[in-house]
Amino acid sequence: MKRHERTHTGEKLYYCSQCGKSFTRSGHMKDHKRTHTLEKPYLCSQCGKSFTHLCNLKTHERLHTGEKPYECSPCGLSFTTLGYLKSHERTHTTEKSFHCSQSREIFTHLGSLKRHERTHTIEKPHCCSHCGKTFTQLGSLKRHERIHTGEKPHSCSQCGKCFTRSGHMKEHKRTHTGEKPYCCFQCGKSFTHLWVNSFHRLC
Repeated sequence: MKRHERTHTGEKLYYCSQCGKSFTRSGHMKDHKRTHTLEKPYLCSQCGKSFTHLCNLKTHERLHTGEKPYECSPCGLSFTTLGYLKSHERTHTTEKSFHCSQSREIFTHLGSLKRHERTHTIEKPHCCSHCGKTFTQLGSLKRHERIHTGEKPHSCSQCGKCFTRSGHMKEHKRTHTGEKPYCCFQCGKSFTHLWVNSFHRLC
């Protein structure tokens, strides 16, 4: 009850000794302290990746299980996190409130506007700590860093083989399903991979 009452009073009894930030619960303060110590006690049993917070581990584990508990009621699409669902739900509304001052394009999300604006400024704020290469988007940096870390978060549900990119994993799955989505427009022969189709046309 005492902990609950603090949600009404705003009282914060627990302080971080390193930066002074205050919290209503000791558990929240302990979680916060890991941002200073870089401790990652929560380990994924499937791929070995570690996390600072338990909730981040739970979200990550859905990559392996395929679980998508958050469903969009208008269209039925499902998502791994509530944040992804909220972003998606805005695509069903006509609201677009973020304007680019240079090209006059309009965006639903502030993040989309920021990414777009970098096409004008050539700004690359995301830097690889391993080699110094810079990127316009955080997602591009994360994918690049796997070259250094060897992390392969995308695994095949049929044979367990792991891949750095989801696209590579999807291509691999066709070796199990026999799917050949790329068709030569000249002779009609179909292929599992796009690059094989392109090579075939050159021959």
